[in-house]
Amino acid sequence: MTDAKQDEQNREFTVQRIYTKDISFETPNSPAVFQQEWKPETGVNLNTEVNKLTDTVYEVTLSVTVTTKVEDKTAYLAEVKQAGIFSINGFPEQELGPLLGAYCPNQLFPYVREAISDLIIKGSFPQMVLQPVNFDMLYAQHQQELAKKAQAESEAQH
Repeated sequence: MTDAKQDEQNREFTVQRIYTKDISFETPNSPAVFQQEWKPETGVNLNTEVNKLTDTVYEVTLSVTVTTKVEDKTAYLAEVKQAGIFSINGFPEQELGPLLGAYCPNQLFPYVREAISDLIIKGSFPQMVLQPVNFDMLYAQHQQELAKKAQAESEAQH
């Protein structure tokens, strides 16, 4: 058996736990916002954070903040931090980044989508379903931004 095949067989990726780390829902302009014509403007902010727990265990947290305004007043602000603990063993360093930065957030997204939707409905607002997110593309864009920043800093030093 070749070394590459042996390495692939020794790879392990498991989900130890998925949990809600933080939830917040605010309606700062209630009940007045319910009296206004419902023409919302919604913004969605995503963030991923990775925390190494041991050599092979990582916590990945996907934070999603949804802010909806009617005219210039905030109708609601919903924030969910959904986390997971993942065991990752036997993957080369170049594959670890995409696993933690794209694959793990993809695993967490359905949970955060459900939590956001439930919060908004319980706040007496129309249902909101977060659209699918291409975490692979977001990760690639983030890596490009880091490379550009590093290049700019390198050029500034010379």
